Amino acid sequence: MFPPRNKRASIQQPQRIGRQNAIVHGCGRLSRAVRVHVRSAQSERISRCSVAESSRTRLAPHTGGCERVARAAGSAREGGGAWSPGVWVSSHFAVIRLIRLKYLTALKHDMISTMHSVVTKLLSHLWRAAEDEGDADSHAPAEKEIRHISSGVVTRLCQDYGLIDDAMYFTAAEVLGGFPLRVGDGVKAIAVRGGAHGGWKALRVERLTATWDDDSRSPNSESSEPKQLIGTITSYGQDGGFINQTTFFPRQALCQGFEPMKGDWVQAQYFINPTQWTSQACSVSPLRYCRMDHVRVSSVCGSRGVVENSIFFSLDSLLLPNQYRPQPGDLVSVVVLESCQSFYSWRALCMAPAQLSPNPIPPSTDVDLQALLENKGGLVVTDEVQFGTLSLGDTSEMLIWIENQGSETQQLQCCQLAGWDPEGQFTLGGFTSTASSTQATQPASFTCMLYEGLNTSSNACMTQQPLPTKMSFHGIPPMPTLPENNISEEDVVNIKGSNVGVPAADTLKKVDSGNVEISCGERVSVTVQCTARNLGRCTELLLLRFSKFIIGRRLEVVVSAEEEGFLQASTPYSSAAPVSRRQEARVVTVLPDPSPTWFSKRHLPNFLPNYPVPKALRDCVEAQGDVLLAQPQLAEPLSLGSMRPRFSALLWLEELQAERELHEFSLSGVFLKKGAIHLHLEVPGLAEGRPSLVIGDRILLKKPQRSGVLVEYVGYVTEIEEEDVSLRVNSDFLNSYLGEPMDVEFTLNRLTMRRCHCALEQIRHFGENVLFPSTLVLQPALWSGEWGPKDKAWQDNQEQDGKGSSRNDASSCIDMVSVATQTKTDRAMCHQGVPEPGQFFNSLLNPAQQEAVKRILAGECRPTPYILFGPPGTGKTITLIEAILQVYHRLPGSRVLVCAPSNSAADLICVRLHDSGFLNAASLVRVNATCRPEQSIPEVVRQYCRAGEDVRQASFHRIVVSTCSSAGMFYQIRICVGHFTHLFIDEAGQATEPESFIPLGLLSEKDGQIVLAGDPLQLGPVVKSRLAAVYGLGRSLLERLMGSALYSRGEQGYNPMLVTKLVYNYRSHEALLALPSRLFYAGELCVRAERAVVDSLCNWSHLPTKGFPIIFHGIRGNELRESSSPSWFNPAEAVQVMLYCCQLAKRLYKPIAVTDIGVITPYRKQVEKIRMLLYKVGLMDIKVGSVEEFQGQEALVIILSTVRSNEAVINDDAQFLLGFLSNHKRFNVAVTRPKALLIVVGNPHVLVKDPCFSALLQYCHENGAFLGCDPPSPIKASLRCVFACQRGGETMRDNLNRMQTSVWLPPPQGFWRVVRTASR
Repeated sequence: MFPPRNKRASIQQPQRIGRQNAIVHGCGRLSRAVRVHVRSAQSERISRCSVAESSRTRLAPHTGGCERVARAAGSAREGGGAWSPGVWVSSHFAVIRLIRLKYLTALKHDMISTMHSVVTKLLSHLWRAAEDEGDADSHAPAEKEIRHISSGVVTRLCQDYGLIDDAMYFTAAEVLGGFPLRVGDGVKAIAVRGGAHGGWKALRVERLTATWDDDSRSPNSESSEPKQLIGTITSYGQDGGFINQTTFFPRQALCQGFEPMKGDWVQAQYFINPTQWTSQACSVSPLRYCRMDHVRVSSVCGSRGVVENSIFFSLDSLLLPNQYRPQPGDLVSVVVLESCQSFYSWRALCMAPAQLSPNPIPPSTDVDLQALLENKGGLVVTDEVQFGTLSLGDTSEMLIWIENQGSETQQLQCCQLAGWDPEGQFTLGGFTSTASSTQATQPASFTCMLYEGLNTSSNACMTQQPLPTKMSFHGIPPMPTLPENNISEEDVVNIKGSNVGVPAADTLKKVDSGNVEISCGERVSVTVQCTARNLGRCTELLLLRFSKFIIGRRLEVVVSAEEEGFLQASTPYSSAAPVSRRQEARVVTVLPDPSPTWFSKRHLPNFLPNYPVPKALRDCVEAQGDVLLAQPQLAEPLSLGSMRPRFSALLWLEELQAERELHEFSLSGVFLKKGAIHLHLEVPGLAEGRPSLVIGDRILLKKPQRSGVLVEYVGYVTEIEEEDVSLRVNSDFLNSYLGEPMDVEFTLNRLTMRRCHCALEQIRHFGENVLFPSTLVLQPALWSGEWGPKDKAWQDNQEQDGKGSSRNDASSCIDMVSVATQTKTDRAMCHQGVPEPGQFFNSLLNPAQQEAVKRILAGECRPTPYILFGPPGTGKTITLIEAILQVYHRLPGSRVLVCAPSNSAADLICVRLHDSGFLNAASLVRVNATCRPEQSIPEVVRQYCRAGEDVRQASFHRIVVSTCSSAGMFYQIRICVGHFTHLFIDEAGQATEPESFIPLGLLSEKDGQIVLAGDPLQLGPVVKSRLAAVYGLGRSLLERLMGSALYSRGEQGYNPMLVTKLVYNYRSHEALLALPSRLFYAGELCVRAERAVVDSLCNWSHLPTKGFPIIFHGIRGNELRESSSPSWFNPAEAVQVMLYCCQLAKRLYKPIAVTDIGVITPYRKQVEKIRMLLYKVGLMDIKVGSVEEFQGQEALVIILSTVRSNEAVINDDAQFLLGFLSNHKRFNVAVTRPKALLIVVGNPHVLVKDPCFSALLQYCHENGAFLGCDPPSPIKASLRCVFACQRGGETMRDNLNRMQTSVWLPPPQGFWRVVRTASR
């Protein structure tokens, strides 16, 4: 609870007294507040209307008594009875007394209601449990009697509660759907009798639907009118789709000409279906759309393409003129609408050509391939052309038979491979035919052909392997099993002499590879050899070109490695059965003993409200209902007025999802180990964060007893070591525990959630110029001194870059890399004198960094946030360090609060400030959470943490560093608003908006300087609830501001008063940087990395293209799951990753250090399998982790394993097929981590469905960096286009005709080698 903003000179701190004393102390203030409140209410009521009108209005239900008194007086007069003025006066005064009595009764009732409301407001923080005792929510009151009301009426509504039939108490939390009720509304309810006074309390209240005969509410009332909804299409099918996963819309609701697609932003009108209690849209239209003329198609890959490198389109939903298909280079007119399609923000709805491309690409579809694989001209070609499963390095051969069953002689002109397999695993031998008069059986002929082929000179050095035993052609019986050693001539003769009836040797003839005539009834065989070189399933296309047609056959082989056997699923996958909650008649809770005084570093006053989840929302989510029923404010656009209720609802949704995930980790029948002062619990998966526990978390140990009683022991985590958790429990329970099995239930730590709710209350005092800025009002500069002349260091560094000087002997260049990257410290800055005003502490800052520092120091845009836009490797953190030092030294009255979403990012700021050498130890303090173990704090940071143990004392340091959540502790001490003058939030793109509001609320809303540093195109906040993410919780404050008009990029770039974009990259090789720069950063990133580092692997022997340090290794493996874990793994990819690690770290000449190699994979199971393999080969020190673990880090070599490989699913939804990989922000982080080499291992046939990975595939293909399996069809089509355009001496029309008549004609022999050589 917070004091009103207009008079809050400070944030009050309650005295540390006992609970009873606090209540008494609070009641003293309560009585004064109640009297003031009641007097103001009475004066307001009297001034609004007269006493008589007030009585008449208020006593309408009680006027019967007054009328009876008046009738009695009238009857006495009319009946001839004695009538006198005294009788009339007495009757009159009787009426007055009755009116007064009724009025005082009503007024007393109002006073009681008002007092109850004020008591609730003032003492809510005193009724709450202590923070270290957790947040025990009780949703099951002790029920003595249940009552069902089918036709009740709301008779009274007070400030925070209401009454039904003047007998049943309810609050807004029990109203189904969150509808606001009015006095007189008909309701039905379920209530229970309980509590100290035995009153009725409603558990569920549902408003009765208004009817035509209802005078109190017409059918056209506000609640039945359609409401506005702005959201994204989350699914769409034949019958309709869903907006934000909850609001259904039929196809009839779409505006004319609008064919939606998943990700489109729409505006809709919806209503609540009274029979199903769900929201349904009655009209849906695009949120924003426009027309663009004379724009050019940039690229087309399969059914997807891009216009002007910024507009996405899909042929499945694109409206096109008849007989037109977009081609790269076409000049078109398009109608675009706002849509989230990976990193594209616009989608083309319809397209019309204005000018066709001079170099069209012929369409290639699966229909063409099917026609190619059909038999033609009476020829029958072997259908079974699969080599089966081969071990890595094995070789096998196969004969493919061509039999002429027609009436005409056919001429085979040539036999070729289409070049699908970049590894060249398949090779062709010669032709062999059998005379038509020979009646030979095929097995012997097949064996004889193998014998003749194996003894040719070309195969003399080939390693012999056992041949497959179950290979048949056109119904021919399987071939006899041959011995593993080399086949001798005697073996073949013995087979010939057997009773199978083979032809004599002179009836077989070998044919040259030129033109071959196949007469009627004649058979010709083609020898195909396969040498297993690439793991997974590999495919090649064999082309048999005849004079009039072409027949193709798809060759397939599955290659496995011995190491894959170690990685197979230990147990078959089965989805985890939900853990059922026990429904016990009575629960006895045993609390632990108070914690010892030495256990906690500090004690903080605790008066954060609980902010419990509304019961209506909890019931709606647990019943998988429509969330708009319980929280209709989610449909409203985000604004200053709707911010608090909207984000409160999103935080509650996130909390419910977190509770659900924690409940899935509940353990049953667990045995605990008994220690001297603690119980020890082993939690499987804890080391991987499943579940995630920290010191101080509460764990429930449940022990069923007889008679339906459940004893619940509360334990608190005191120490965590790998998967062992130490629990502080009740001493009596600890002494009496004999090793019996217990049920374990984990509970959610709500502290950060409560701080976010608290920040929402505080942030409401900020105006639109901070939260929703639309105009910029400049303030007087905080520092208006003159900056000295430009330093020579940056200019000298650029001159050395231009001259190509050696980086090994240029110390300034090496220092530049150290300053700009996040994994090294600056050696040149340490222990120097403070420069004069107008000079930079770091003389090697580039112009963009210097400009950002000047803007931050001047602070002319305050309190409007200033954004430092830092793409990967551009020195964002070192720019923040310079700005903090400038504010500290140039503004003596400043006090700086530096926050980050994570401890690692906050520690990095501390380390950099320490290494700068321009601060004394008393100026900097690091405030940590109480639960953070000391061993997790870097050694150099610990000296600054000791002063942070006393939060009040720490708040008076000039520079305070903490996480965003820990900044909430400053609310709990008595500090003035505006105590901090400057706020820096590093990695602001990774924090949710409510999390960013926690430190933001500590600033002055009039003069505070806010600096947000980060990259909105990298990883955002981690949000567990999909609903919360859809409605905006997954969008950071940084990203939302960057999407507003004031912060958007214009024709002249960003507004320099508000945004500075850093463009000099000091990390990666230019080949590694080119693709993310083009996709995400408008091609503006410039390479300034140290050449000796980034060029160190450009001549690696395993690079397919020297000088291009990228490899895409295609593996069509199998994605698997095991046991009850939902995480995926891919054994073939794990083995390939291990092989690359061995080739790098164990090479003879200049091996790569294991600390310079990083392996990124999105699934925990794949991390586990790769670590297992690396441990077997002695490379266990190589870091293997998820994308999130590599955020903000870098490595010389990065290997990315994408895992997902399900080609059988007929679904173009990248999110469904790729899971985590479909997030373009994860892609951006993954491919921008390496300095000198990037290796991507994955299935290209699945990855091509994602726009980011599709662009990577094309990029690697164009530069000859694609290895492994056959590329997907869209990539093969682009390859054929490149090859066709490179033919010499032919016109484009000739090339087009050739590709149309010979759709799958392969490139000439050695084409891959030519492409790789040319790319150098």
